[in-house]
Amino acid sequence: MNTCLGSLFYLNHLFSTIFSLKILYVLRNEAHIQQMTKKKTNTNKDKTPDELRDSLLAAALDHVAFDGWSTKTHAQAAEDLGVDKGIVSLSFPNGSIDMIDLHAEHCDQQMLKDAQKINIDKLKIREKITQLVKLRIIAETPTKEATHRTIPFLALPKNHFASLKILYRSVDLMWKAISDSSTDFNFYTKRMTLAGVYSSTFLYWMGDETEDCINTWAFLDRRIENVMQIEKAKAKYRNKDFNIPDIWRELGKMRYGN
Repeated sequence: MNTCLGSLFYLNHLFSTIFSLKILYVLRNEAHIQQMTKKKTNTNKDKTPDELRDSLLAAALDHVAFDGWSTKTHAQAAEDLGVDKGIVSLSFPNGSIDMIDLHAEHCDQQMLKDAQKINIDKLKIREKITQLVKLRIIAETPTKEATHRTIPFLALPKNHFASLKILYRSVDLMWKAISDSSTDFNFYTKRMTLAGVYSSTFLYWMGDETEDCINTWAFLDRRIENVMQIEKAKAKYRNKDFNIPDIWRELGKMRYGN
């Protein structure tokens, strides 16, 4: 009898000890998690507005698809990082347009990195430009839903200059990436032409739901072919000698006779 009671007492003590240890383990883990969360928040609070730009942008992009480029999105991004919402104004003085500009810059840099991976230097000029346009659009794929809210925002009259600046930077980087050495009027015509190709393809891509965007790339190939036809026409007439005074003289003869 005494032996049974002793055994029961021992088992009860053992279970109580194990239960107590489990409670201590859980409490310790919760305290550790809270400490790590607090430490993470404090880390963000210790950063300068410039240091928070990338983090705030990434957080904002998660909300843009639902709330657009709005003050609500800014506040949610700040809340996600555990910082005061006023820090957004310090990081992005011009608000959403500064965020969009930074995002576009990130995509431009991603395009250049991906271009190095495929050894683009070995391609022909036409193939180089085609690949760069593709890579620039692909860089936007992870945030395509946010892009659907970005384009209407950039179309607002107050954002026209900023949108042109973003577009020019992208096409300028494309030409620089293939070591284009144009310094004359061609410097500008090349960028204007590429801007038309890139922007039209970008808009087509936004509505393309085909697998791997095959319709978009086919559209791009057609636009590049159009440009090549224009260049061929320009080359055909480039070396012809047009005498402007003679043209006016002939027109005068048609109007007034000999």
